[in-house]
Amino acid sequence: MQQRKQDPRQPLRGLYAITPDCLAATVLLERVREALQGGAAFVQYRDKGGDAARRAETARALLVLCRQFGARLLINDDLALALAVGADGLHLGAADGQLSAARAALGGARLLGASCYDDFERARAAAAAGADYLAFGAMHPSSSKPLAVRASPSLITRCRAELQLPACAIGGITVENAAPLLAAGADLLAVISDLFEAPDVASRAAAYHQLFEENALDLPKSTTL
Repeated sequence: MQQRKQDPRQPLRGLYAITPDCLAATVLLERVREALQGGAAFVQYRDKGGDAARRAETARALLVLCRQFGARLLINDDLALALAVGADGLHLGAADGQLSAARAALGGARLLGASCYDDFERARAAAAAGADYLAFGAMHPSSSKPLAVRASPSLITRCRAELQLPACAIGGITVENAAPLLAAGADLLAVISDLFEAPDVASRAAAYHQLFEENALDLPKSTTL
């Protein structure tokens, strides 16, 4: 697939590839490259390992790849790393730091995402703290987080209608079950296993990209960042 030019004003919409744990860096980078070739618009680097130097090196390499394909890189739960490598944003879970402090440190140009699980009041608070998008899930049973609370697609619809922020669906998403989430208003589909465990990562990413094309929505201006 032809490489895409990065547009800082591109809509906050598309396949959101979250990196799997326990892959060697060379393997991870190749699979992320394939996901970007297939049309992934966002990559979240998620690595709970303790080797800070290794994580920084991998994050910088991922950022180079994202720049090549016009995608954006977010870092999971590590504000210092996001700032150090010049990532495009940060994603925080409930126990991973104050959203308001992260917003202040990131400034207005970088993205801030928040995990809201099945809790709409958490989503409301995250929006007030300056989050750019709100993630709900698990939408389906998840092999990555088998104990994750289940969330209803109606939260996505409420997010778009009441908070007027992009909504991210996460948890057990596959090409086969994704269309109803897009119909509910999901702007982002966060995928780990169904993407990175696919026999052909680029083709699987392209299949998700096609779903977005088929379920195009008229987005409010607030989703363009």
